[in-house]
Amino acid sequence: MFHHPPHYLPETADPYHIPMRVVGGPRRLSLPPPRWKARGSIHSFGRNHLVTTERLTSGLELKRDALLARLAGYGRVAVAFSGGVDSAVVAKAAALACGDRAVAVTAVSDSLASGELDEAREVALQIGISHLVVGTREFENPDYLRNASNRCYFCKTELYTRLETMLPKLECDVIVNGANLDDRGDHRPGMQAANEHAVRSPLIEAGLNKADVRALARLWDIPVWDKPATPCLSSRLAYGLAVTPERVRRVDEAERFLRETLDLRELRVRHEQNDLARIEVPVAALPRLADAETRAAVSRKLRELGFRYITLDLDGFRSGSMNESLPLVQLGGK
Repeated sequence: MFHHPPHYLPETADPYHIPMRVVGGPRRLSLPPPRWKARGSIHSFGRNHLVTTERLTSGLELKRDALLARLAGYGRVAVAFSGGVDSAVVAKAAALACGDRAVAVTAVSDSLASGELDEAREVALQIGISHLVVGTREFENPDYLRNASNRCYFCKTELYTRLETMLPKLECDVIVNGANLDDRGDHRPGMQAANEHAVRSPLIEAGLNKADVRALARLWDIPVWDKPATPCLSSRLAYGLAVTPERVRRVDEAERFLRETLDLRELRVRHEQNDLARIEVPVAALPRLADAETRAAVSRKLRELGFRYITLDLDGFRSGSMNESLPLVQLGGK
C-alpha cells in the first residue's frame, strides 16, 4: 500500500536545497481510492469527475479510456508536473486512475518563469493530487550553460535523474511526463532523455495530440485548459549564448512587464547576442507596440533591465522561433 510522504520531507545530506512540500497540507494526503476500472465504462467514475458520454466525441472517449488504462497499469506513478495543460491532464488522469498512488512533482530552478510555481500549486490542489516541489541543478552543468541546440537534453536529464533518486522515498514505480503526439515532430532533445530514463509518455501511448489534450482538460474543468505553452526561460536565449541566471531573470522581468503593459497572454522576449531583445507579440498587437508612448516605455524598461538594443519582430509571435536557425548553425549535441 502506497503512503504519501509526510508534509515536509527531511532533506538531510541532500545536495538539493529546496524542500519537497505537499501542496495544501495534510488534508491533501487522504485522496479517495481510484474511481476507474480498466474494464469499466465512463460510469465506473463518479459523475463529478468525468463528463457524461454525450459531451464526448467517440474518438476522445476512447483516448480518454486508453489514457486511464495506461496509467492504471503503471502502478504507482510520479508525474513530472510543470502545471501546463499537458502535465495537468496527465496528473488529473493519474489521480482518477491511481488515486493516492499518484504524486505530482514540480522542479524549480532559475529557468522557471515568475508565477509558474504558484499556478502549478493551485492546479494540483484543484486536481486533487499530492504535489511536491524539488530543486534541480542544471545551472551547474556546463553542457547546459553553453546553450547548444541540445540544451533541453541536459535539463531533462537532470530532472529525470533527480526524480529517479526520489522514487524509493515516494514509493513510486514509474515516472510519467506530459509529452503528446504533436511533440514528436518538433525539435525535442528532452525526449531522448526521457527514453534513457524509462520515462513513460501516457498521452503519446494513448494517442492524444494537443487538441485532444485541451479538449479533455476543458471537459475535466482544469483551469489551464487554454493556457499557452510556457517553455522554460532558457529557451528564450539564442543558441550559443551562454545561459546565466542574470539573462533568464532579465527575460522574465521583460516578459512580465510586457504582459502587464499590453495585457497579452502570449508573447516572447528573445535574448539574442549583444544584449539584443527581439520582442514577439501576435501580429494583431504589433501596432500597439509601435505607438510612440508605448514604444518609449518598453524601450526604457528593457534598457533598465540590461538590454542594449530593443527590436520588434515583424513576423509576430511564433512558438519555437529560435529553432528556425537550427539548419544554419552547427552547435553539435545529441
